[in-house]
Amino acid sequence: MPTRILPAVGDADAVRSLTTLLSQLPDAEPVTAAADSTQLIDTLARLAAESVDELPEVVVVHERIGPVPALELIREVALRFPAVGVILITSDASPGLFAAAMDSGARGLVSLPLGYEELAGRVQAVAQWSVGVRRHLGHGGDVFTGVGGRVITVSGAKGGVGATLTAIQLALAAQASGHGTALVDMDLQSGDIASYLDVQFRRSVVDLAGITDISPRVLADAVFRHDTGLALLLAPGEGERGEEVTDRAARQLVSALRSRYEVVVLDCGAQLSGAGAAAVEMAETALLLTTPDVVSVRAAKRTVRMWDRLQIRKAEETTIVVNRHTRGTEIQPPLIQKITGTAVASTAIPAHFKELQGAVDAGRLHELDNRSTVKQALWGLAAELGLVKRPEGDRRSGGRSRGGDRGSVSFRRRRETGG
Repeated sequence: MPTRILPAVGDADAVRSLTTLLSQLPDAEPVTAAADSTQLIDTLARLAAESVDELPEVVVVHERIGPVPALELIREVALRFPAVGVILITSDASPGLFAAAMDSGARGLVSLPLGYEELAGRVQAVAQWSVGVRRHLGHGGDVFTGVGGRVITVSGAKGGVGATLTAIQLALAAQASGHGTALVDMDLQSGDIASYLDVQFRRSVVDLAGITDISPRVLADAVFRHDTGLALLLAPGEGERGEEVTDRAARQLVSALRSRYEVVVLDCGAQLSGAGAAAVEMAETALLLTTPDVVSVRAAKRTVRMWDRLQIRKAEETTIVVNRHTRGTEIQPPLIQKITGTAVASTAIPAHFKELQGAVDAGRLHELDNRSTVKQALWGLAAELGLVKRPEGDRRSGGRSRGGDRGSVSFRRRRETGG
């Protein structure tokens, strides 16, 4: 049986060189290369959704792959697709890098410039290891497909536009629909999820920041199990400690949560931190909340442009959610779409704060009345995202039930504008 090898190389010349060499290996079957980390993860997720047997035996990661650094990418592949063997190609073959690569989950390292003998030996050894792992998994009752959970980030264009409320209700809707759901407060300096849900818990995201390998037990110790069934990972009580959560720690945390929960909702707040940027970049769906007023819409446009400049997320991969919407306002969703260049959710959240005030003041947002038009709209948004099943007869256009492609938008773009 041929060994399927998936190169992950960003440089076109390096792709040609590596593919040519791989094609010369005995029983090797190189597949189309992934140009960046996002494409690699999306490709593996798509294949794993079909069957673990569809995954390539070997993934070859070039040291210059981006936007996620090579070692972090290897860690995520090893965590989400444990039946795939990863080889790192690098010009630095020092013992320190070798140890770091092994710690990240690589099964081998090949030095640049590439040599046939070294590459052939590594590929053969890693392929044998992968086949052995799959044989072992095939005899088990629980075969991990590697798809992992779906990550949704909720950010605010500015403070006070309703990002936390939206994140909480989306998570509650997913949990009520039978999905194992984690709700994470990544608004590290001023997160309010604990207050909204009347929770007092001493552990937080910070407790996981310095851990290089987040095991299920370690994660369980940091998570608070809410009465609703939600798994809560809270922001630190001391806001200054939020700086301890680096972008690398955030990537590792998101990967760990994704591997253990079907739905992971992250409230990223309105201030961009390194950790929040990493979460938005890794998410299948990134929501940006705004209200239909000039100040908020301008803030949304600045945020979208900043994400694009920093290569966190493209405008067309971001979805605006309009909160406190009224029919009489001058700024309507189609105009917001045209201004920001994003997709806009079909579901707009109505402006009825009086429905929320009692639950918010009591810290019992999870007990919001089902008759609330705000709750109905937010749970409708959850259905549009594919987090809950729509009732029969509801044929409004909505999100796809799966969010496998990071770059895909879960909604149809409105046709009223030329955006």
